[in-house]
Amino acid sequence: MALISAIVLAAGMGTRMKSGLVKVMHPLAGPPMIAWPVAAALEAGVADCVLVVGHQGEKVRSHFAGRNEIRFADQSEQLGTGHAVGCAMPQLPGATSTVLILCGDTPLLTAGTLRSMLQAHEASGAALSVMTATFAEPFGYGRIIKGVDGSILRITEEKDATIAEREIREVNAGVYCAERAFLEGALAGLGNDNAQGEYYLTDVVRQAATQGLSCLSFPVADPEEITGVNDRVQLAEVGRVLRGRINRELMLSGVSMTDPQAVYIDHGVRIGRDSVIQPGATITGATVIGERCQIGQGALISSCSIADDVVVKAGSVLEQAVVHEEVAIGPMAHLRPGSVLSAQVKIGNFVETKKVFMGQGSKASHLTYLGDATVGKNVNIGCGTITCNYDGVNKHQTVIEDDVFVGSDVQLVAPVTVGRNSLIAAGTTVTKDIPPDSLALSRVPQVNKEGWKLKKK
Repeated sequence: MALISAIVLAAGMGTRMKSGLVKVMHPLAGPPMIAWPVAAALEAGVADCVLVVGHQGEKVRSHFAGRNEIRFADQSEQLGTGHAVGCAMPQLPGATSTVLILCGDTPLLTAGTLRSMLQAHEASGAALSVMTATFAEPFGYGRIIKGVDGSILRITEEKDATIAEREIREVNAGVYCAERAFLEGALAGLGNDNAQGEYYLTDVVRQAATQGLSCLSFPVADPEEITGVNDRVQLAEVGRVLRGRINRELMLSGVSMTDPQAVYIDHGVRIGRDSVIQPGATITGATVIGERCQIGQGALISSCSIADDVVVKAGSVLEQAVVHEEVAIGPMAHLRPGSVLSAQVKIGNFVETKKVFMGQGSKASHLTYLGDATVGKNVNIGCGTITCNYDGVNKHQTVIEDDVFVGSDVQLVAPVTVGRNSLIAAGTTVTKDIPPDSLALSRVPQVNKEGWKLKKK
């Protein structure tokens, strides 16, 4: 196959989104919208992509920073799709002989479809191939006008079509494959004699026919793939389709979902076989989940590493945490960034951790805050325990060594170290280090005044 480059049109603001963010940077199942067609083109065999940027081009550039296969062309003034492609042409590598053109707001296009189109284009020897789709109700799309031999003569927009042409069901999908030599000449011959004063890429089809060159259609098998995003309704609809693809792929790999339509998983998340995801779970970022895990209803997991046989119970929130084997979390627990849980740790309901390391077999079963702390092995953290890590200016560390028993309602005022095999009595406020094998007790003496209640009556 000849060296192929792609041009992705992404310069428009997308005013119908009603947003301060450029349309192609709106997230879809994790990545921004534009990342989907770019990834599909590269997977299909394209050597590199030239992204045509305009509005908020710096955001697009920032997302793809460091990617050598991604180049950029500026379209500071949006003068139509033909003008956009013309801006990109000088950025193509010199060896490029075939150009794939697609839009940055069509995230449902698959690599398989683009690969098939490129192969069909090469086999046909055509100067230009146009992806088409057939709709029962094609309102709003440009109609494909063909000659008796089946080649495309022109593309007629809805507003310019005759009554007979509007009956045509085959429409322009907005994806093109062109030979570079033809495309360069055709772009040079584009005019802007139209109501919008723009240079339309569709006019290159008419030029191919005029020059006696072959312009063929490539019918897409699934018309859903060419769905464009123009507003937030379509954004949500496309997001649903992408998440459905992600969930289907995971289920085929051995992951169970009791209701896949109610599970929200980002592109790039990895989940091991025999894990079960309950409805309402949201798993985002670069999360990796091992085998035989249970993810409960309403759990929110973001950019975490979770090993095998972990149970995350309903309503728990995990952010940038590392969780080792056979850990139980929740319900309603919160692991904030920097939390590292060793094997067989238990974090119970309404427990919050932040920048904490917990050793193997340790547990904090309920109603506890552990922040900026190192907890050893086989430590029991009683209900209501708090590490008082912030003095109003700086954060301080708490160290709890192995085999410590911390009673209920204990406050550990950092910096403080609790020696191994110690016991801290319930209600104690720890303000200084505790030696190993010690009992720490800090309470106001209890006073009972007998008969006091009767006197008050």
